Amino acid sequence: MSLSRNSSEFTRCADCNIRYRAVCSTCDSDELSKLEDIKYYRTYDPGQPIMFEGDEMHFVASVVTGAATLSRTLPDGRVQMVGLMLPSDFIGRPGRNTVGFDVTAIQKVTLCCFRRKPFEALVAVTPHIGQRLLEMTLDELDVAREWMMLLGRKTAREKITFLLALIARRTADLHMKEVSDGLEFEMPMSREAMSNYLGLTIETVSRQMTALRKDGLITLTGTRSIKIPDMARLKAETGDEEIAGKF
Repeated sequence: MSLSRNSSEFTRCADCNIRYRAVCSTCDSDELSKLEDIKYYRTYDPGQPIMFEGDEMHFVASVVTGAATLSRTLPDGRVQMVGLMLPSDFIGRPGRNTVGFDVTAIQKVTLCCFRRKPFEALVAVTPHIGQRLLEMTLDELDVAREWMMLLGRKTAREKITFLLALIARRTADLHMKEVSDGLEFEMPMSREAMSNYLGLTIETVSRQMTALRKDGLITLTGTRSIKIPDMARLKAETGDEEIAGKF
């Protein structure tokens, strides 16, 4: 792990790539200046733990680049992935003293961090940040409810197409690029991580990804690079028009 406060790799809050989706998205210039005064950056390599469940929560953070997982270890030692953190997602909960889940980088991750106590003090006097935190929490609750339905009622193919569509939508502004015959993005998860998240075996995930490729719904252009020739067609495979319409 590395820590930086003034690295030339990063920009001012006003120029940040997640500026209009993160917890600071509704802040005015004065509020951004206050955030600038208390922020610092940390980077983590793939596989490196960021936080451990039950530990004291020393900081909260926005994901600037990369991806991380939220997981919980069961009493028998099995690990269940319960969430995927992508750019602009917020890690940690102001007002809580301990970490609720294990947080682990699955790509090289850069976090914009705030010490918990100063951030809580700033939230108390900055309504825009508190309001945005509430909005993000409610959005997260909506996704969790949809995910419960997905895991309980969907076929393997529907689960995988839903996940692909979700990640494509979330990474559209940062990593997706238009190509002449579709959209292309970098998949942050391995097939093993996908199987863990979706409650499937890795063999099932591999078979379904192969089937989607053969059916022309996706093209695998590298180890993690995925091209979607027709996003509307992929969405239709999620099996739920209401959910697909939200992408």
